[in-house]
Amino acid sequence: MPHSHHSHSGQFCKHAAGLLEDVVLEALRQGFEVYGLTEHVPRYRKEDLYPEERDLSLDDLMKQFEDFLTEAHRLKTLYAASITLLVGLETEVITAADFDYLYDLLKKHGNRIEYLVGSVHHVNSIPIDFDLPTFEKSLYSLPYTDNSHNTELLPMDTFLSAYFDAQYELLTRFHPEVIGHFDLCRLYKPNLKFRDFPLTWAKLERNVQFAVEYGALFEVNAAALRKGWQSAYPGEDVLKLIIEHGGRLTLSDDSHGPHAVGLNYDRLAKYLRRVGLDELWLLEHSSKPNRAGRHVRSIRVEGNWWDHPFWLGISSST
Repeated sequence: MPHSHHSHSGQFCKHAAGLLEDVVLEALRQGFEVYGLTEHVPRYRKEDLYPEERDLSLDDLMKQFEDFLTEAHRLKTLYAASITLLVGLETEVITAADFDYLYDLLKKHGNRIEYLVGSVHHVNSIPIDFDLPTFEKSLYSLPYTDNSHNTELLPMDTFLSAYFDAQYELLTRFHPEVIGHFDLCRLYKPNLKFRDFPLTWAKLERNVQFAVEYGALFEVNAAALRKGWQSAYPGEDVLKLIIEHGGRLTLSDDSHGPHAVGLNYDRLAKYLRRVGLDELWLLEHSSKPNRAGRHVRSIRVEGNWWDHPFWLGISSST
């Protein structure tokens, strides 16, 4: 069953393009059967706004997000006969206060937010996926001491450990149904091997085990391919670890407009076939609330996912 659980539109995300309805129409055109609409949560500090947002107030950001929820549910109803649309959000973890603000947002709009894509885009309050200079600023912004072990660490180990600690707190506090681009922390270092950093690897494996225990879906995110990777997120080392621990994998295009719907899904499928991924999972509505109190559950895609006509059509056109 062709699906994506993570997307954006220029209508509600300033670094994306196009109308949300055009994203949905493109997903329909390509034959997607399940498609998730997940704009970013509004940020709560002016200093966290990206350059393209500097003309917006914090109230503007909140209204933009609330307008997204209204439009997403309108589209969900309008196209219900043709496609299953899921309405969620993508998290931010910039400071500890973001957890409190997310809690308040879910309390206010929880009946309209069906699931969470749990993502981390910052380390030490500095974006790690904006550009290489900003990534390096984040990399060298932390002290190089592991207080728990009273040892000196390399800057990369400190940086990666902070990333996976933030991810772990997000997982433990909110149990996001989908874990977004698990290893975004090495976007600009795609050949980095986590096993070269023992403290990092221990925390990474801790996060995987916890997410598996509560039933999260780990997204295989095609956006890494358009950013120059030879694989999707997560890279092969992490993907194999997730599989070894019995983790459930799902798909996302992380599109930032109609032009990126399903982008590189042909390469995504080849990657998954190469590593031997036999099972894919997706979300569906559930009358019974899950552990986090949201009304979705994960189901296994029936049969051999690669035999679906969607994938055969992609293969024949490339």
